Amino acid sequence: MPAPSAAQPPKVFRRNTRQRRQIREVFDLHDRPLSADEVFAFAQEKIAGLGMATVYRTIKALADEGWLVPVEVPGAPPRYEIRGKNHHHHFHCLKCGRLFELDGCLEQLGKMIPASFRAVDHVVLIYGYCAACDRGRKLRSTGTRKNSLSKS
Repeated sequence: MPAPSAAQPPKVFRRNTRQRRQIREVFDLHDRPLSADEVFAFAQEKIAGLGMATVYRTIKALADEGWLVPVEVPGAPPRYEIRGKNHHHHFHCLKCGRLFELDGCLEQLGKMIPASFRAVDHVVLIYGYCAACDRGRKLRSTGTRKNSLSKS
């Protein structure tokens, strides 16, 4: 039997397992960048006994195939999203840590670049509180204010 050629890497056959299908479905359902921990939590709801190592291997395989792309957040583990979406940016919630997609782009961004520069790419990451976390913050601060006012 001839040895595999150095020019042609061996083909890797990846089975379409139940775990792999479920992990793909998690990305399809949530339609936002997800961390491996989030994928694990969501997929484990449907597949008891799913291991974190399987999630990491599957995410790596899906990224290697080009189905997923990494989304970098400074100081945090990478998130992944489905490749092929229109150009967009992200919003990072400071409380829950989730990453959300923002449609479109800042049109004024190009006006900030000096005429002598040639931009080839950009990344915009906005930090703040998602609606659910902000609502919780407002409720807590209102309750604290009411309690402090009633003590007077």
